[in-house]
Amino acid sequence: MTRLLLGLPAPAKLNLFLRVLGRRPDGLHDLRTAFVAIDLADTLDLELLDDDRIERRGDLTGLAEDDLAVRAARLLQSASGCDRGVRIDLEKRVPTGAGLGGGSSDAATALLALNRLWRLNWPREQLAQLALRLGADVPFFLQPGPALGQGVGERLTALALPPRWYALIYPQVHVSTAEIFQSAELTRHLKRAKLSSFSEGSAAIREDRPEAECASEGVANAPEDLGNDLELIVRRRVPEVDAAIRYLSEFGSARMSGSGASVFAAFDTQAQAQRAIAGAPSEWSSWAVAGLAEHPLASW
Repeated sequence: MTRLLLGLPAPAKLNLFLRVLGRRPDGLHDLRTAFVAIDLADTLDLELLDDDRIERRGDLTGLAEDDLAVRAARLLQSASGCDRGVRIDLEKRVPTGAGLGGGSSDAATALLALNRLWRLNWPREQLAQLALRLGADVPFFLQPGPALGQGVGERLTALALPPRWYALIYPQVHVSTAEIFQSAELTRHLKRAKLSSFSEGSAAIREDRPEAECASEGVANAPEDLGNDLELIVRRRVPEVDAAIRYLSEFGSARMSGSGASVFAAFDTQAQAQRAIAGAPSEWSSWAVAGLAEHPLASW
């Protein structure tokens, strides 16, 4: 019986674009985005325990009870009725609060691993339904590859993307996702967008069409450059993000991922991405990373 699962990757993600379409009655926002996993990843080691304890070791920010991998384990344990436990050792490489989905990816990898370690044999669809209770980004990390996301990000369609390398910069500043989505600037943006859709007709809202209209045989085409509706808000509030975007814009089209604070630019080759980060200020974290055509645990 398997008792150890070692070296399991939990890759970060980029939002290649992010459109905010409106606020929902539950206070969340309807989005349209494109997700791609990248080869910057946390690493999880799991050890099966014969009782029902959930233990957390390794790199930890905040309380263990708030850790998404721990929450994922407790949620799956409760939902499945499993009487086994697990010891989770996590090595962090994806910065927290950077808009890269590190915690969400840790949770998804924990779900996949525990499904095997506890011999639950749940299908991915069942795991994804549970994952949404942990966060809107978590279901993406249960997908086999890049995806177009709608709703709060949970309605996913496989996305065809060309191979790309990304120059990625984290300017070592935290951006509160909740504060950005609750900002008056975003409210004004949504009001302007609504007025624009009424005045300009269907052409103004083509990008908001259901995924079925932009998919062929269940796979959407690579998205055009649709921007990030949160970027200007964050740049006005967080000068470090503005500076990072200005720096990367000297090498290509720079974009903020999610609600920030990480920014990126896409390139055809690794050398181009490395050249773009070579002169970045030493106080920033920077990487040349590849977009992943397939999640490392896709076969699971």
